[in-house]
Parts: sequence; structure tokens; C-alpha cells
Amino acid sequence: MYLRCTDKLPRRADSMYIHTMKHSVSNPRSVSNPRHRIVPLPCACANLRRAARIVTQRYDQHLQPVGMKATQFTLLQALTQTGNISQGTLGDVLGLDSTTLTRTLALLRRKGWIHTKAGEDRREVRLTLTAEGKRKYQSALHCWQLAQRQLRKVLGEAGWKQMIESTIFTAALAQQ
Repeated sequence: MYLRCTDKLPRRADSMYIHTMKHSVSNPRSVSNPRHRIVPLPCACANLRRAARIVTQRYDQHLQPVGMKATQFTLLQALTQTGNISQGTLGDVLGLDSTTLTRTLALLRRKGWIHTKAGEDRREVRLTLTAEGKRKYQSALHCWQLAQRQLRKVLGEAGWKQMIESTIFTAALAQQ
């Protein structure tokens, strides 16, 4: 059984209508194979982190030919969409703590993919993609699109939509 969030969010932000649905499995062998069984854990954090790790591994496999990790691609993608952004705002947008973000950005800076400069307030760090970062993002885009299509196919359109909506909804409520 899987939880499904409805298309329309309830009027009260602290409640959610949920109903269960059976998920049709296209490969019956995977259901009988204990290695592919996902055991429900009693903790929301553990279930979300496990799902995130498994999905990240799929994206990492697709991005490996261009020498990039999903975490790096996510930052390049965010900087492509936002342009010049403060490190603090980027961390807020992605839900990353300052230490993790600083460590990953340092790697991207060493690779020459991003440029950092002081903001108006000297404590603020502003981030932009370099020309090399834009090229790297473009070279990785096809690999990322393949990963997206594969995951979307595995989940099906309803499962894809459900996953996107429920993770956004969960993040929005959990950060309050």
C-alpha cells in the first residue's frame, strides 16, 4: 500500500487528505526477491532518507560518465535557474545546512565551475556559474534527463506526480 496526496491541498495547512492505493508492479520477480523488498520503517525520517539515497544512487549512476555526482548537479542546476544568489539563500532553497553546502561549493569552486564573491554585506557570499560550470552543466544535462525519464517510467505518471507533490508538501510543512 502506498500513500497518495490529493491534487488539491486542504484549506488547513496542518492537515492532509490521504488515501491508499495499490501500486501495480511491472516486474513480479522483484516482489518475490527479498533483496528488493522495502521494509516499512517506523520513522518518517528513516523512510525519506532511504528513498532519497536510493534515488540519488540512480542519478549518480547516470551522471558518472560526465564525472559528476547528483549533489553537484543539483547545485549547478539551482545556480543555472537562479543566477547570482547568496549562499544563504541557496541553502534555504535546497534545504541544506551551511556546513554541507560550504563543503560541496568548495569542491565546485576547485573544479572551476562556480565563482564566489563577497556581497554588499562582507559576511554574505554570492555565487554564480563560471563559463566552465555552464559547459559542465550542459554536458551533464542529457545524463540527468535519462535518469529522470527512467525514474518517471518506473514510478508511472501517477506515482511520479504523487512523489513530487508529497515531498514538496512534506518539506513545506516540516520546515515550519
